[in-house]
Amino acid sequence: MDIQQHRIVITGVGLAAPNADNLTDFRKKLLAGTSEITEIDLRYFGKAPAGICSFPETKYRKKKENKRGTRAGCLGVYCANEALADGNLPIDHYSSSRIGVYVGLTEHGTVETENEVYNISQYDYNVDYWTHHHNPRTVLNNPAGEITMNLGITGPHYAIGAACAAGNASLIQGVQMLRLGEVDMALAGGISESTGSFGIFASFQAQGALGAAEDPRQACRPFDLSRNGIVVSEGACIYVLERLDNALARGAKIYAEIVGYAMNSDARDYVLPYDVRQAECIELALERAGLTPEDIDIINTHATGTKQGDIEECKAIRKIFANAPETYINNTKSIIGHAMGAAGVLELAGNLPAFEDNLVHPTINVKNLDPECSLNNMVIDRPVQLDSVQTILNNSFGMVGINSVVIVKKYQ
Repeated sequence: MDIQQHRIVITGVGLAAPNADNLTDFRKKLLAGTSEITEIDLRYFGKAPAGICSFPETKYRKKKENKRGTRAGCLGVYCANEALADGNLPIDHYSSSRIGVYVGLTEHGTVETENEVYNISQYDYNVDYWTHHHNPRTVLNNPAGEITMNLGITGPHYAIGAACAAGNASLIQGVQMLRLGEVDMALAGGISESTGSFGIFASFQAQGALGAAEDPRQACRPFDLSRNGIVVSEGACIYVLERLDNALARGAKIYAEIVGYAMNSDARDYVLPYDVRQAECIELALERAGLTPEDIDIINTHATGTKQGDIEECKAIRKIFANAPETYINNTKSIIGHAMGAAGVLELAGNLPAFEDNLVHPTINVKNLDPECSLNNMVIDRPVQLDSVQTILNNSFGMVGINSVVIVKKYQ
């Protein structure tokens, strides 16, 4: 049996973004270019722009359970349940032992650790006041494990640590496990709780890579000449992934088919991205999908608003898509900030409805386009209506030189 013949589709989406807690509202906000980035006052650090999620935290789990668990787990439980509801899929449709949970994370545990250090500082650092819940809260598989406990899933669960490429990496993992026959359904996505971490903000500040603006909604401005860094956001997005035959058998709504993907490494620098390896990653994803650059309708860029990062990605895109005049380019982070491990899956989710409405959502906050970031068909300020959208390519890159690309296609 050729495992590559198994076609894998997205049949449910659950999300929590800094401007919406469901895909319908998220899409509306993206098309309107509505940013709800706000300013937070973080302990020890001070004020900074950030993306904070507002969602019904006790819809699927009691307040006491949320208190024992983590913010990441709370986000994950909400999104996993929403994905199943969106996919009209009862949790007992598949055997609980045949469901896999794969969660992409950039960071986990720093928020819990910082909180506990602060708590015991009130008691002269007496560790007798350190919570006994700390270890299970900070292990990397915690958010995925909290999902399995909430839903009674007994199949495999684990975290995919791939910096800011982790969301895409989790989708790739889900596809591979379904094709191998290891599971019959996958809950795959990414989660970020990074807005609670002093260390995240302080580190970006020390690197000169923390975005700022008088109006926090304008702080994330990829491709703009005045861009000055990343806006840290929390968020989560979980997908239901199924083999196509199973999805058709139960009459599922199909958002998209995952037709191509690739991951590679720069092997070059801890922080600085590298356009050559990014271009190779894009080429490999296209090859696996059996597509040419001219076949791609929308590229959703990773661009975070850092000076060199945006330039390197644009160089990679320019190399591959120089002769693709019908390919349009947008950026979601300009509206929601950078949701780290959830970034790739949230940004892909925001573009999936293009298969129905044929609209490319805009990039915002580009007042003066950096000539080094200039690309054909960049969608800025207002959405662009296309005759048809058949394919979307999603870039997601991360520190220590990890690159990921996922290509989805409208189901035919």
